[in-house]
Amino acid sequence: MDVFTLLTLLIVVAATFAYLNSRFLKLPDAIGIMVVSLGFSLLLLGVGAVQPTWFALTRQAVAAIDFDRVLFDVMLSMLLFAGAFHTDAAQLRVERRSVMLFALAGTVLSTFLIGTGLYGISAWLGLGLAYPLCLLFGALISPTDPIAVLGILARFKLPESVKTNIVGESLFNDGVGVVVFATIYELVLGQELSVGGIGLLFLQEAGGGIIFGLVLGYILYRLLRSINHYQTEVLLTLAAVVGGYLLAQHLHVSGPLAMVVAGLLVGARGRQDAMSHQTEEYVDKFWELLDVVLNALLFVLIGIELLVIEFKAAYWLISALAVVLVLLARYAAVWLPYRLARRWLTLDSKAPLMMTWGGLRGGISVALALSISSEVPNKNLIVAITYAVVLFSVIGQGLTLERLIRRLYPTTQDAPEALAD
Repeated sequence: MDVFTLLTLLIVVAATFAYLNSRFLKLPDAIGIMVVSLGFSLLLLGVGAVQPTWFALTRQAVAAIDFDRVLFDVMLSMLLFAGAFHTDAAQLRVERRSVMLFALAGTVLSTFLIGTGLYGISAWLGLGLAYPLCLLFGALISPTDPIAVLGILARFKLPESVKTNIVGESLFNDGVGVVVFATIYELVLGQELSVGGIGLLFLQEAGGGIIFGLVLGYILYRLLRSINHYQTEVLLTLAAVVGGYLLAQHLHVSGPLAMVVAGLLVGARGRQDAMSHQTEEYVDKFWELLDVVLNALLFVLIGIELLVIEFKAAYWLISALAVVLVLLARYAAVWLPYRLARRWLTLDSKAPLMMTWGGLRGGISVALALSISSEVPNKNLIVAITYAVVLFSVIGQGLTLERLIRRLYPTTQDAPEALAD
């Protein structure tokens, strides 16, 4: 199947699923599209029992989609830039201590807790997963995804500190998680890495990504400031994102972190004194629309991946235990830094629970799991566990998040924007 045909089919399917959700289910966009996509996949699995030949062709077409490359090489740069561009940089600056604390220390702590827990669970079940592979799972499942939860959070007057920490942490821990994953993956593949080598690799990827993002964002800011032609300025932002991400890969620095930093810089300084009102409106709408389209495609892809992920009977128990493990580790990774640094933070005592249940996992975790080499033992098990955790996270946590918000913050009311809708 050629690229144009594949893209056409994905857009048609995404539009159809989005319509079904908007017309009938009326769930938050990302969650609803994924629910419809999963239902469609389950229907296809049922059809496979009746028409195995036709199902085999469909499964082969889905298997031909290189999910991790589609996400990392095409979608991720634009999704992260769009998310950062629309983030309130002023509020994020106020919460910078807690955001960076949770994104850095929280991600590393979560990786260790989940990896160690999975190692113990696998030994108890007689599966005997290697400890480095368990840590690799911890690294790929620790990053949180703001996409599915943003639509729900926007409807409530949550404390700005909590909302900003959920969104800001997820923007940065995507990049941190990818760097941690890449470092541990070297160990899984048998590479010799000293503690100093690991630190140097982390510094190169993470530190280099942040510096590159600052440089890229400043150059884009200066270019936008030098002209007043909204069509060209929209094109410049797109070129900076896709070109900058490609250059970051060649420089061996973190592209995700670079996009987040560049998006925050352009979103703050660019709006302030580099764009006219007309340009700001068009750039805003362009990246908002692109964000919506790419998210629809992403959650359709996550849903139809069910057709190619192998679920054995032996995987169900460890997957269920992994869901519980990930939630407990997430709470510990938020609560412990919160307790140690609470006098410097503006968060209330309910924030750790809110950030735990609101820290949804998404496409990045699935893509990282699928990117593991097929030569790595027990890859299929790791992919199956990852998929199970992501499904529970997006659907289970996503659909109950509104109820939790009402319970934790009972005095909150629907935001004016939601009431106007």
